[in-house]
Amino acid sequence: MFDIQTYMSNNISNMMLAAYKNMLKNPREARFMLKMQQTFKKSERRRQQTAETEGFEVPPFLISSISNSCNLQCKGCYARKNGIADNPGVSTRPTLTADQWKHIFEEAASMGINFSLLVGGEPMMRRDILEKVAEVKDMIFPVFTNGTLISPVSIDFFRKNLNMVPVISLEGDMMNTDSRRGKGVFERVMHSMELMRQEDIFFGVSITVTSENLHQVASYEFVGRLSELGCRLIFYVEYVPIDSGTEHLALNEEQLVEQDHINDHLRELFPGIIFLSFPGDEKYMEGCLAAGRGFFHIGPDGAAEPCPFSPFSDSNVVTLGLKGALKSPLFRKLRDVRLVGGEHNGGCALYEHHDEVERLLKEA
Repeated sequence: MFDIQTYMSNNISNMMLAAYKNMLKNPREARFMLKMQQTFKKSERRRQQTAETEGFEVPPFLISSISNSCNLQCKGCYARKNGIADNPGVSTRPTLTADQWKHIFEEAASMGINFSLLVGGEPMMRRDILEKVAEVKDMIFPVFTNGTLISPVSIDFFRKNLNMVPVISLEGDMMNTDSRRGKGVFERVMHSMELMRQEDIFFGVSITVTSENLHQVASYEFVGRLSELGCRLIFYVEYVPIDSGTEHLALNEEQLVEQDHINDHLRELFPGIIFLSFPGDEKYMEGCLAAGRGFFHIGPDGAAEPCPFSPFSDSNVVTLGLKGALKSPLFRKLRDVRLVGGEHNGGCALYEHHDEVERLLKEA
């Protein structure tokens, strides 16, 4: 029988080992990663114990929208579409305090949760939250940023807090990036990467993959340039057609298979880079990992949602805690009807079944 927790734990261990090897030239980073490997082993045992004694599984990671504001207005932004950030970049949706976020992640660490992706909005606009979150040393926090606010001050912050990993968003080359994110963004991002390379900061890149840029962003030349800039982690995120009329940009079945083959080849060509694909890698884990099966999303106001692309909630982590949120009736219904953990061929399962998720919320 397939064991999702064991599978994910093994993948996390492999990723940590790859990161450790990448950091061997930097003794301080290597010591940090070795310590985190030991912490993650303890966390895995803690999650297994919870499953055995309390009858529910704790996911190894979270996605947390810590900011409801952004300094850019990118086309196809899911956060703005889902009400996390609104034009002109500031949402009316409330956000938790820095102390509340720290408390949430302290609870997460005590439950054996190893990672939380920090997203927004633009998380770099909430330096107060980042500084508090950095104090939770038993977790690693990839900070998904548009990269335009990276400065010597923020680089010093990342140098001092190795559990905070900047991950810069790109759409490909200058034309693709600037057409979606705004004129001049690509050049500013390249400058940010160069600053981090000079200071030997461990950083990654998040790339939205579409039917139009697949071959460019997965090419040897493009990845090679990122490698030269010091990038050591690449997230390939499949485009989800939030805006009507952009459905043609989503990868079709043939392109999803092609991306798999390309990623395997890139791993051989660039052993110094960790490659991850979302949600594409989910098909190897017997379906969507949302709604607590592998992760869930915490909105800026603490709402527990199945996924950033499925912003429905019947619980809040501030009032119920993480354990209470994991027992959400909505999450349970999504698992029971196999919208998560069911047959999966790629793409975003919950986004494709938007109406059904909304119906289940009303019934929860």
